[in-house]
Amino acid sequence: GDGNCVNSDPSSPALKFEVTATWNRARVATLTLPHVQCQTPIFMPVGTQGTVKGLTSQQLEEIDCPVILGNTYHLGHRPGPELLKDMGGLHKFMNWNRGLLTDSGGFQMVSLLKFAEITEEGVRFQSPHDGSMMMLTPEESMQIQNCIGADIMMALDHVVSSTTTGPIVEEAMERTLRWIDRCISGHSRPKEQNLFGIVQGGLDVDLRKRCLDGLIKRNLPGYAIGGLSGGESKDMFWRMVDVSTQHLPANKPRYLMGVGYAVDLVTCTALGVDMFDCVYPSRTARFGTALVPTGTMQLKNSEYASDYRPIDPHCHCMVCRKYTRAYLHAIQGKEHLSGQLLTYHNIAYQMNLMRSIRENIISQNFPNFVQSFMKDQFPDATIPLWVRESLEVAGISC
Repeated sequence: GDGNCVNSDPSSPALKFEVTATWNRARVATLTLPHVQCQTPIFMPVGTQGTVKGLTSQQLEEIDCPVILGNTYHLGHRPGPELLKDMGGLHKFMNWNRGLLTDSGGFQMVSLLKFAEITEEGVRFQSPHDGSMMMLTPEESMQIQNCIGADIMMALDHVVSSTTTGPIVEEAMERTLRWIDRCISGHSRPKEQNLFGIVQGGLDVDLRKRCLDGLIKRNLPGYAIGGLSGGESKDMFWRMVDVSTQHLPANKPRYLMGVGYAVDLVTCTALGVDMFDCVYPSRTARFGTALVPTGTMQLKNSEYASDYRPIDPHCHCMVCRKYTRAYLHAIQGKEHLSGQLLTYHNIAYQMNLMRSIRENIISQNFPNFVQSFMKDQFPDATIPLWVRESLEVAGISC
C-alpha cells in the first residue's frame, strides 16, 4: 500500500474524518491528515510566507497548533515553487512537521494587485515585479500547491466580494464549478494532498444551494464555505453558514474561510463548522490588542501602566506566565517584541477556546458553555440579535 494513505474512503485517500461526539449540529471529530492527526473544531492561524508573523514553528508547537495556513501567492513568488519542490516542500523548508493548508492564490491577487481581472482561463494580473501581464489558471494553482506540498490545498475559485450583487454573482458561482473540474484534473498528488472545493454564491440561498449540489457531486475530501466575512451583515453571514452546513455531507470536514472572531467561532461551531482560519489574532496583536474572555484588552491604555497582573490570570500560555500588563503596556509601539508576545498569547487564546468548545461538546455541556461565554463577551446583557437567532437555530437559547 501507499505509505501516505490514511483512509479507506476512495474519495479521500489522504484524509480521514471521524465524528466522535455531537451536540445537535455541533460536532467533534478526529481529522487525520498526512502530517498530523487532530481534533476538530480547530482554528488555523495564517502564516503568509510560511511563518505566522512573529512566531517560530517551535512556538506554534508549544501553543499546540495542529494546522497553519500558507499563502500560495506569497510563496509562489518567494521562495518560489521550484525551490520548494527541491527542498521537499514547505514542511521541510520551514521545519514544520504538522498540518499545512494552502489557499489557491486567487484571493490574494484580487485583493492585492492592480489590474487583476478574472477571465474563463484564469486570473489575469500585472506582475508586481516587472509589470508584465501574467495569468494564474486553475491548473497552475494546483501545480504550485503540489510543489508546496500542503496537507490541504484549495481550489482556485472566482472570488467576488460578499457585498457584490447582480449577474456577476451567478457567473462567478458557475465558473467556480467549471474550474473545480480543471483543478481536479490538474491535481497530480491526490494520495498525498487533499483538494477542498469552495462553496460560493454570494448572499443568495439558491445560488449557494446550486454550488453546494455541484461540489458535493464531485465527492471531494472536504468543503470550504467561501465568500463571507467580507463586509456583509452578520445576519446574512450566519444564514449563509447555516444553509451551507445544512447541505454539506456529515462525513466530510467543513471549513469556514476567513473567520476568527471568538463570537463567530462559537456560533459557527454550533451551526456545524469544523475548521476556521483568520489573520485577526496576529493582526490585532500588532496594534496592542490582547484577546480575553470578555472580548479584547487594549494594552496601550494608561490604566495598565501599573497593572502587575498577567493579561489573563486563567491563561497558562508563556506570555501570561511570564509578563505583566504593565510590561506589555510599557513596550507598546516601541518594540517588535510586543507584537510577538501578543500574537503568541492571542493564538494560544484561540487554541484554548477551541479546546473548550470540543470538551463541552464531548461532555454534552455545550449549551451552558455557550451561554456563559456569551455572558462574558456581552456583560451588559445585550447579546446581538444575530447571535441569538443563529444559536436558536442551533438549539441554544441565549
